[in-house]
Amino acid sequence: MKTINRIQDEIIEEFSIFDDWMDKYSLLIEMGNELPPMDVKYKTANNLIEGCQSRVWLQAENVDGNVVYQGESDAVIVKGIVSLLIKVLSGHTPDEILSADLYFVDAIGLKEHLSPTRSNGLLAMLKQMKLYALAFKSMTSNS
Repeated sequence: MKTINRIQDEIIEEFSIFDDWMDKYSLLIEMGNELPPMDVKYKTANNLIEGCQSRVWLQAENVDGNVVYQGESDAVIVKGIVSLLIKVLSGHTPDEILSADLYFVDAIGLKEHLSPTRSNGLLAMLKQMKLYALAFKSMTSNS
């Protein structure tokens, strides 16, 4: 199992191949297209993320003590962002997720190339992912 930082380093490396942001957007869209489709039963109002301009659904399960995320969006760039966040955080323990420093967002220049609303959406997605991790952590510490 790769660490969160190792995955981030691989993403940074993948994006560093391109100098032009149009190429980076193409890579992001491609990543979004590779995201497995989310089960329709999870596309509920409860799983919609507040603060996103486009519609983003996020769902998480506790699988053997690790948080496994599913997500989808109806906007191609946002779907790419969802796929990146899932790639980095999914399959890790709540503690790993909660203590993760997601430096890849700045390192690949994503933050500065997103509109303010998309940037807020990114923060809202991250917040939701950490909330899921926190919920699973409290469930395991209580049992």
